[in-house]
Amino acid sequence: MSRVSTTPRRVGVALAVLTTLLASGCTGAERPRSATPTATPSTVAPSTAAPASSTPIPASPGDPAARATALVGRLADEDLVGQVLMPYAYGSSATEVSAGSAAGNRAMAGVDTPAEMVAKYRLGGVILVGFSADDPTSGNQETTNVDNPRQVRALTTGLRAAAGKLPAGAAPFLVGTDQEYGVVTRITDGVTALPSPLAAGAAGRPELTEAAWRAAGAELAAMGINLDFAPVADVLATRSTVIGSRSFGADPQRSAAQVAGAVRGLQSAGVAASVKHFPGHGLSPTDSHKDVPVIPQSRAELDRIAFPPFRAGVDAGAMAVMSAHLDVKAVDPGTPATFSHKLLTDVLRGQLGFKGVVITDGMNMPPAKRWSPGEAAVRALKAGNDLILMTPNLTQAYDGLLAALRDGSLPRARLVEAATRVLTMKFRLADKPAAPALDTLASPAHQQAAQVLAAAAVTQLRGACGAKIPGPVTVTSSGGRDHTRALLTRALTAAGVKVVPSGGTVVHLVGYGDGAGDLRADAKVTVAMDTPYVLAGATSPTLLATYSSSRASMDGLAAVLAGKARPTGRSPVPVSGLPATTCAG
Repeated sequence: MSRVSTTPRRVGVALAVLTTLLASGCTGAERPRSATPTATPSTVAPSTAAPASSTPIPASPGDPAARATALVGRLADEDLVGQVLMPYAYGSSATEVSAGSAAGNRAMAGVDTPAEMVAKYRLGGVILVGFSADDPTSGNQETTNVDNPRQVRALTTGLRAAAGKLPAGAAPFLVGTDQEYGVVTRITDGVTALPSPLAAGAAGRPELTEAAWRAAGAELAAMGINLDFAPVADVLATRSTVIGSRSFGADPQRSAAQVAGAVRGLQSAGVAASVKHFPGHGLSPTDSHKDVPVIPQSRAELDRIAFPPFRAGVDAGAMAVMSAHLDVKAVDPGTPATFSHKLLTDVLRGQLGFKGVVITDGMNMPPAKRWSPGEAAVRALKAGNDLILMTPNLTQAYDGLLAALRDGSLPRARLVEAATRVLTMKFRLADKPAAPALDTLASPAHQQAAQVLAAAAVTQLRGACGAKIPGPVTVTSSGGRDHTRALLTRALTAAGVKVVPSGGTVVHLVGYGDGAGDLRADAKVTVAMDTPYVLAGATSPTLLATYSSSRASMDGLAAVLAGKARPTGRSPVPVSGLPATTCAG
């Protein structure tokens, strides 16, 4: 591999063009490190120090693209590469980790702590990971570093302290997570639990979705998180178990309105939304955490079914879009979308007009691991991604990008373009109001926003609309749902309904992963708390759906069972043999 000079290039013409492009699209202490990072991966020599730029970073916060372009002009190769990487890290603290977490970080990045990882690789961001019992994405969540809001805030503060010492420290550090609500919710304790996206789709009121996601965004910001890998824009055209209730539904236009509402809500609170999984994971039942799903639909079907929610997210000003590991036969057969220039550059940017940051889905998922971490990172960047997420080996990805840059296989203009987009998003976030205090979490106003949305989602698919259930009531469920039964029992009691351990009118709860074997023949009421497909096999005279098992959803269900509220939701997906609602009109 030939060596070339690695001082920052003054790519004046390219940067001027990129500035115009970005400006047009931007609306709206285990081992302390030194202030200037000196440690670099052993396989690639460091560049010389960046000289002082003749173009200072504008002090005015009014032009994020100009500030990003000026900062890029000051950065060395290592800094540019670091800005396009967003790994996970082991440990619930930035500077103090367990022996096991230190071992995990050493295996992936050659350092002990998350803060050392940020410093060594000059990172632009880190993703916080974790999973819950019903999480369909748990297969690629290698660790967890979220516990409670105070711990998360301390972790993000420590990460930002490390990043602030870097040459790119003038731009806010990105801390992202997958806070979709429902089955994929990384932070669950001490925060407001929104109902699932499918519940929002059932409610069919984008203004309620926007209000709830604004509350959620404020809570994420209070914990130091400024990038949410949400909302899911996948139209649930198949019974995809990996997408399921993460989707807003099967109707492209209704889903589009919901996606736009969620984007507006999040970003009004100072948290960047990343609409996912482009070009549409709901078109295949296959799980990309295990294999490459094939999208067989025609291009016309993609335009009609898959793209409207993504277009709505783009039009609502989404700062980011996440690409997916999907084989789209009508556009680029045989190439996962994450690595497809045709899909990410020609379609997403060309056809849909997206000008923000394109982020890969997890690069530690099997479809991306067909190549080495370095080669996969280079391929993803060349296809049009700007931020490489969750590489399985940070050292190899970082070294691979630097090596490709130096031997010319990765065009410098592409890296500059990607880093400038990432930094532009960061400076846009810097212009948002200061993050609220932690005591805003789970506030009465936020809880109310969640409750209103959840109540509007409750759907009746069989039985007399809104009829009060005769008491006393016995609440049962499929296995492992003691907590949810307790939530509903509490809510029913508060609504004036007597609940007894046995012998009462049976209200049976089924949720994520349940099937026909989890139903009860003697249940007078069966309630689906995830996708409602299982209700097609239920014999209960009354069938209800909440699409979610949150406290707010159980409160809404209890009000319906007590005859105090009318179930106004409509099933956002078709259920064989059942209407969308029996409460029409």
